[in-house]
Amino acid sequence: MSGCRIVRPNEFLELSDLSPEPPKGTDKDAVEERRDALLKELGELEDLLFFASRHSVLLVFQGMDTAGKDGAIRRILAGLNSLGVRVAGFKRPTEEELGHDFLWRVHRQTPRRGDIVLFNRSHYEDVLVVRVHGLAPPEAIEGRYGHINAFERLLLDNDTILLKFFLHISKDEQKRRLLEREEQPETAWKLAAADWKEREHWDAYQEAYALALARCSPPEAPWRVVPAEKKWYRDFAVLEALVEALRPYRQEWNDYLDRTGARAKAELAEYRKPKA
Repeated sequence: MSGCRIVRPNEFLELSDLSPEPPKGTDKDAVEERRDALLKELGELEDLLFFASRHSVLLVFQGMDTAGKDGAIRRILAGLNSLGVRVAGFKRPTEEELGHDFLWRVHRQTPRRGDIVLFNRSHYEDVLVVRVHGLAPPEAIEGRYGHINAFERLLLDNDTILLKFFLHISKDEQKRRLLEREEQPETAWKLAAADWKEREHWDAYQEAYALALARCSPPEAPWRVVPAEKKWYRDFAVLEALVEALRPYRQEWNDYLDRTGARAKAELAEYRKPKA
C-alpha cells in the first residue's frame, strides 16, 4: 500500500489534478490497524538509529495553511522516544537571520547523527512565500533552487536520511478548516486574518509549490505528495514512507551495535584478567 505520490526530477505537476483524497476503496479500519503496527516498528527503528548513531533523519513538512503539518508531526512523535527527537519551526526571519544567507538559519537546525529532526516549514519558504510576495529579486529566487539542491546533497553525503512531504489539500477543504476554527472554541487560538489574506494567493502558491517540487526532487531525495484531505490517511501515508525509508538500515545498525558490544565485552574481559 503506497500512500504518497513520489515526484520525479523536473516533473511539473498540476496539483489541482491530484486527488487530495485517499485512493478509492481504501478501508479506514485496515489503514488504522496498519498505522498502529508502523508506529511500533518506528519506535524500534528509532532506538537503533539513536544508539548506533550512524545516520541522522530529517523530515521536511510543507503545505498550505491548515494542511495538517502540526497534526502529522504529532502522529509521528507518538511513535518516538523523546530521546534524540525535536521539531524545528521556521517563521518570519529575524533581523539576525536576514543578515545571513537564506540557508544559515536552516543548517543550524539539521540533525546530528542518531537524531531525528522534523521541520515544520523549512528552507523551501524562500522559494514559496518569498516568490509569491516578491520579497527578493527574481534572479536571487531563481538561484535558490540550485542552492537548495546542493544543501540537501551535502546532508545526504553526510549520512542524513532525508524525506520531504507536501501535504496536499483542496482549496475548498482549506476554507472548511478555516471556518471550523471559528466555530470550535478549542481551535479558536489558531485564528488569524493573515490565513485568509494568504488564501487570496492560492493559485500563486500552487504554482510556486509545483515549481519547487519539480526542481528539487532528485531520485535520492524526492518530494512526496501526501493526500491530506483525510487526517487518518495523511498520518498513515507519512508513517509508511518514514518506516520504509528506515527499514533497510535495521540490519546495518544492529550489526554495528553487535560489534560495539563485542568490543566492550572483550575490553571488560581484559580488564578482569588477574594481574601478574
